[in-house]
This record gives sequence, structure tokens and C-alpha cells, in this order.
Amino acid sequence: MNTFGKKLTLTTFGESHGKALGCILDGVPAGLHIDENFIQAELDRRKPGKSKLETGRKEEDKVEILSGVFEGISTGTPIAMIIFNTNQKSKDYDNVKNLFRPGHADFTYFHKYGLRDYRGGGRSSARETAARVAGGAIAKLILKELDIHIESGICEIDGIQGKTEDFNHAKTSKLYALDPQVEKAQETAILTAKNNHDSVGGVVLTRATGVPIGLGEPLYYKLDAILAEAMMGINAAKAVEIGEGIASSHLKGSQNNDQITLNGFNSNHAGGILGGISNGDIIRVKTHFKPTPSIFQEQHTITTENEALKFKLSGRHDPCVALRGSIVCEAMMALTLADMVLLGMGKKISHLKSIYKG
Repeated sequence: MNTFGKKLTLTTFGESHGKALGCILDGVPAGLHIDENFIQAELDRRKPGKSKLETGRKEEDKVEILSGVFEGISTGTPIAMIIFNTNQKSKDYDNVKNLFRPGHADFTYFHKYGLRDYRGGGRSSARETAARVAGGAIAKLILKELDIHIESGICEIDGIQGKTEDFNHAKTSKLYALDPQVEKAQETAILTAKNNHDSVGGVVLTRATGVPIGLGEPLYYKLDAILAEAMMGINAAKAVEIGEGIASSHLKGSQNNDQITLNGFNSNHAGGILGGISNGDIIRVKTHFKPTPSIFQEQHTITTENEALKFKLSGRHDPCVALRGSIVCEAMMALTLADMVLLGMGKKISHLKSIYKG
């Protein structure tokens, strides 16, 4: 299960401490200008080691396109991209070779497969998301042709919630904060946890503007359902809210309904999706990330031979995975929306005529 999407499919490969990781993006229409500088810029936003708020592992994350592009234009065939790992320190994981790190996938991978790549979690590592960001960048290029734009930011860190949503500020903030008024407090929370050899969780708000009415495939490929699947498939994501989300269960129908006028909806509690189909309003998704399980405090665990012990982890890890996770959220939303666009191209006879007869 390494492939996401129906019409636009992303298949990723590689491990955290392997030679390389990458992806194959299939279903990209021919004739799309592939801006390699943009793809690299997206990877640069996600790459590690940019500040003291992130892991100390420094990877350039230089992407190389292997196929599917000729003279800067997509050919309609699978686009393969590869990113070579250059800063692995596998010896940092020698002390966990025969034990299970609490909060990680070590325990479940070992019991499912009978073995595991203990070097940074192998395939289960968040390092794999670099390939998703590469694929998501091309999905963004598809959506740009339709004037659909995606952006994200941090709305909460360690329970410290922002009250404003300044997406332009988030673009320049080193922690992608949406509210400059709480940015310093959020940064302090991250650094305090880091100094205490601990970690904190956070919440990412991702939105898409310019989305037309009609994206989504009921009943079993609803837009909101697939967006939730896409976000929950990101490492460390533990909950997803669309629109009003959890708060909608606390409201009455008279409060939660988005009343309709000749000028559109009076509110957007639905988060831009009704009946699994986009309604033309802004799509809003919140993704909740747990605290990074890689902490440097003494913990209890067991070995692969079922022996109890205490241990301390070493290595380089993000004190808050939500920060770089925000870029991955954008990529997964882009892949979902681009897939829905391509799936919905032939839902009306008029659409088919416009496509095939001009």
C-alpha cells in the first residue's frame, strides 16, 4: 500500500537511511509546464535543519527528475523523481537495534513483518514525506492552471492557540505561525521542550482557495473522506477536522448550517464541502500532530526478545513535527484535489464535448 490516488497516483519508495527515496507520479496530463525550481523550492520548505526548532539532520533534498518530462513539459507518461540521502548517521541507532522505541512504529512493523529497518524507522520515518512533497509540487502546478491555490500554517503549538489566520505571515515565519501575536510563545514552548529533552504537538490549518463546485466522487470517494485519509496518512497525524470539525457537534443545526444567499454562503462551517462534493467555498482542514515520539529521556520498553529494560534515545529529531508537517499537509491536499479534478473531467456530456471537440 504505497500508492495514493485514483486518476493521479503517487507511489513512493525509499527509507530514512537508505541510499535514496523518491516517487512516481502517474496520470499527469501532457503539456504541463514542469517548473523544477518550484518543485525544489517546495522541498526546501520541508527539508530539515533550517533552524534550532527542527532536527539537526541537514539534507539538501535535491530532487532529480528521471522521466516523464521533455524540454520542461510533461509528456503524459509517469514522472519519476529521486532524492538521494546524504547525511545519514545510522550509528546513532545502534542502541535501538534490538528494542522498541515507545511511540514509534518499531513494535508494529516488527510484529507484522518479522523484521524492521531500525535506522531511523526505515520506511516508517517522516523522511519519506519528502517524496510526497515532490509529487505534491507537481499537483500544485496542475491546480495552478485552474487558479486553485493551497496554503497552510500553524494554528496551535502545545495548546497555545492563535486567534488570527495570517497566511502571508506564515510564509515568512520560521515556525509557519499563522498568528504573530502568539508566535513567540509557541516558539518558547518548542525550545523549552527541546531543552528538557522532550517534544510538543501542534495543529496545522490547510486551506484551498479557488476550488470550483463539483469536486468529489460520492459515495465512496468523497472529497472530505479522502482529504481526511490523506492527512491521517502523514506521520504523527492523529486527528483531522474539516470545516467546523469537532466544534460542529456542539452546535445546533440553526447555528451550523451555512445559509445560502444570491451572493453565496453566509458562513463556512462546512469547510467548503457538502455531501462529499466541493461547494465552491474555501476548503479548510485542520490536522493534529502528536508530540514527536523521539525524546531523549529515560523510558521503559522491551527488546525483540521480550526482555524489559530502560534506555535513552540518541540521534537528531524534530522537537515538534507539526512545523514541517504543514508543508506535507499542503502536498497531500494538492494531490487529493488534482486527483479529484482529473476524475471529474467527464461527469457531464458538455464536459466531454469541450474536452474532445474543443
